[in-house]
Amino acid sequence: MRIAVGGIHTECSTYSPVLMSVEDFRVLRGEELLGDKYFSFLAADDVKHVPLLHARAVPGGPVSRPAYEALKAEFLEGLKAAVPLDGLYLAMHGAIKIDGMDDAEGDWISSARAAIGPDCPIAVSCDLHGNVSQQIIDQIDIFAAYRTAPHIDTRETMVRAWAMLVDALRTDTRPGVAWAPVPLLLPGERTSTEDEPARRLYGRLPDFDTRHGVLDANLMVGYVWADEPRATACAIVTGSDKEAALKAVEEIAASYWDARENFRFGPVTGTLEAMLDFAEGATTKPIILADSGDNPTGGGVGDRSDVMKALLARGWQDALIAGIADRPAVEACFAAGEGATPALRIGGSLDPSSAAVEAAARVVRLDDPGSLAERQAVVEVDGITVVLSARRRPYHNIEDFRRLGLDPKAVRLLVVKSGYLSPELAPIANPNLMALTDGVVNQAIETLASERRQRPIFPFDRDFDFTPKARLSARWT
Repeated sequence: MRIAVGGIHTECSTYSPVLMSVEDFRVLRGEELLGDKYFSFLAADDVKHVPLLHARAVPGGPVSRPAYEALKAEFLEGLKAAVPLDGLYLAMHGAIKIDGMDDAEGDWISSARAAIGPDCPIAVSCDLHGNVSQQIIDQIDIFAAYRTAPHIDTRETMVRAWAMLVDALRTDTRPGVAWAPVPLLLPGERTSTEDEPARRLYGRLPDFDTRHGVLDANLMVGYVWADEPRATACAIVTGSDKEAALKAVEEIAASYWDARENFRFGPVTGTLEAMLDFAEGATTKPIILADSGDNPTGGGVGDRSDVMKALLARGWQDALIAGIADRPAVEACFAAGEGATPALRIGGSLDPSSAAVEAAARVVRLDDPGSLAERQAVVEVDGITVVLSARRRPYHNIEDFRRLGLDPKAVRLLVVKSGYLSPELAPIANPNLMALTDGVVNQAIETLASERRQRPIFPFDRDFDFTPKARLSARWT
């Protein structure tokens, strides 16, 4: 059996003015794809994998059309050269926005289907924060999505999709996909699977998998910061029996709709000033404050200095801010050298509307991995330590800090650009606070411009009724 492997994976806020380019993606080609940690499961005695191209980027603004077309063209060139194939596995996200295009994943998958023909099954894995369309559903045979947020089952989900494809080829069977859109869009921070009611809803999905005719059950929260027609939650089932799949899809969709009023933020949440008041009164550490509106892993720009400005105004001491994306400031630090005190403008280097701070900053540490885009600088301003990065990136892993000689557990206040905390930071938070800050992934979603979404949709609209109606993929009718 010959199974080709590839895909494209990122998440795009349509409210961000910062377009992503090819340079923002980590692109795996050929054999290096098979050696990647996420794809290392691709091994079976009777399967020859044909690795093509997989492009993955930290979430951000829309992807430029030339960047997308270049990546797609390279992928399709390899795919066409690999035909004939027995199967195709695509590791996708589901919330990519291409400048001038509404359904990038639908375009990518449809182009792949045209290249391989109607008889070759396609299996797809996605982030639960993806937006699915009928175009996508009509091109595929197998679907699996993450069941955790924060995402700790990325690789496991990929295995689910791949394993269903391998099993279908071995048994000469053809699964199908059913789905039901749900007119409901909530941010991931209010639908974390560590909190109720999402914990219960996602905890039930494996039970559906045990039903006759159901292979894999999924609940997609969708991506709320994409103002586009396909933005919606949905239930999706891969099955071997149409009636069983349709029934399961409608049950999952109804359970999510029925719980719509019960979703809440998990951590203590409030305005930035309220959260700083709370932090000032706390006697424990490390207090971890999530700067939610500028979270790069949700599509935020990552260059805002609102929290830094507020801490300086309060004369706060013993705080670590990790980090602020500002390549000009990083380059100024490298030009000045460690121990120097250059005058910096921190923030607002990518989005002109982002808050900035002008200050003399002592350069504490410089980190140069060898690429200008990967450089980092640690500076100190009036008792506050700030990590500056040359590119947009999160600081969600302990190793991110260790590399810079920093200990996140030792400071009184750690500020990270995040929504819900990562699995490595959450256990050390004492306590965990989330500030409803400004940015292109602002949590005040009801105030977002909503010009292209299908309406009505909760919570933008509330006075309407909904009954789930399952649909089959065109390949399964």
